[in-house]
Amino acid sequence: MKLATFKIKETERTTVGAYLDNTYIDLAELSGDYLPVSMLEFLKLGDSAMERAKRLVEKTEKSLEAKPVNELSSASGNRYAYQEDEIELLAPVPLPGKIIHTACNFDAHLDELTTWDDAEWESHNWKDFHFEHPTGFLQAGSSVCPHNTGVAIPKFTKQLDFEIEIGIVIGKEAFEVSTEDAMDYVAGYTIFNDLSARDIQAREHSNKVILMGKSFKNSCPLGPLLLTPDELSDPHNLEMKLRLNGEVRQDSNTSAMHYKTAELVSWWSLMGLYPGDVITSGSPPGVIAGMENPVWLKPGDVIEATVAELGTLTTHVV
Repeated sequence: MKLATFKIKETERTTVGAYLDNTYIDLAELSGDYLPVSMLEFLKLGDSAMERAKRLVEKTEKSLEAKPVNELSSASGNRYAYQEDEIELLAPVPLPGKIIHTACNFDAHLDELTTWDDAEWESHNWKDFHFEHPTGFLQAGSSVCPHNTGVAIPKFTKQLDFEIEIGIVIGKEAFEVSTEDAMDYVAGYTIFNDLSARDIQAREHSNKVILMGKSFKNSCPLGPLLLTPDELSDPHNLEMKLRLNGEVRQDSNTSAMHYKTAELVSWWSLMGLYPGDVITSGSPPGVIAGMENPVWLKPGDVIEATVAELGTLTTHVV
């Protein structure tokens, strides 16, 4: 399934839905409110919610063949199907409990970070980065924003950068799970754009910490949809392209991930994972910080992060 969180413009109702044939389906309304309007609550219901949602989507496929979208109504007589211009798409998980950012999980990205000529950045000793296990840091769930958000450059940075990543969304509570069982805990995948204040990040790294360089208002665009694992041919063979104003800047494939999904979920489960938590894949090379003469993001820039089968996550710099 292709799951979404969206707001219905006419009623201002926010709900969990499914995307089907250019139509957004209000799963809560269609289920007679058995399914919740919050993605976190939906995921907490586990397999029962997923199975109910799948049955409803299958039923709606047949209904869409028989009636126009605006004529489809639930048992209570309310509409449950909407066209794109009738809804406002939100992040699939608008406020995750935590975002676990996997650092330097593409070897070529680590290589490019060693080339940036900045004293504070170099003090982090990037060339000594090692891979006994995944490493990373936490990002604030409140930093999440949806597809097509206009992101203002924070007043504290002059070096705003991008990073295309995959967001792995957890579907049920996990603690100390094995790599063999880890995929059972994955609800689905989405696109993540890790907007980074490189000057602040460098300063924080020089003090052996990281926070504001990666967690500020709207620094974590997420979306546009959440695809369940059965929708993907292979999560570890997906083309990843990030375009800045139409120019390809990052071009890679999830096959280049140093640690794959099962390894990441297994390792990070040692801290305890909960429905709606997001684990990022890490970024491939091509970021601004890796350029010989960096030209940082500025108002008017448009970032399009595209991952095969997952779609395109667009962010506007304002």
